[in-house]
Amino acid sequence: MLKIVAVAAIFLGEALSIFAELIASRQFGKAGGDLAMLWPMFLLVSLGGILLVFGYALGYMYLKNIWIIVAISVGAILVVEPILAVLLFRDVPTAGSLIGLILGGFGALAAIFL
Repeated sequence: MLKIVAVAAIFLGEALSIFAELIASRQFGKAGGDLAMLWPMFLLVSLGGILLVFGYALGYMYLKNIWIIVAISVGAILVVEPILAVLLFRDVPTAGSLIGLILGGFGALAAIFL
């Protein structure tokens, strides 16, 4: 059960951090980006960082192997970032990005179950 909580915290932390980064980049990609929106994004990244630290700590306490936790985190980035990019920017991934997404998903699953 704690393994699932650790993995969920890592995925959610990565998702929140990536979401804030993409929203901020989209806002500043427009002409005359608003600096006031940086505070909410800073708070969102901070919450994501807290979840990541919690997920890493709990995962290491439970699994006793940091490489599994690192693989889960990298897998989360490879899965979550393309999905959020498609949802927020309505941009279709290239072939290389799609292959990275698929391999990242397999890597995260392998780290969790093997």
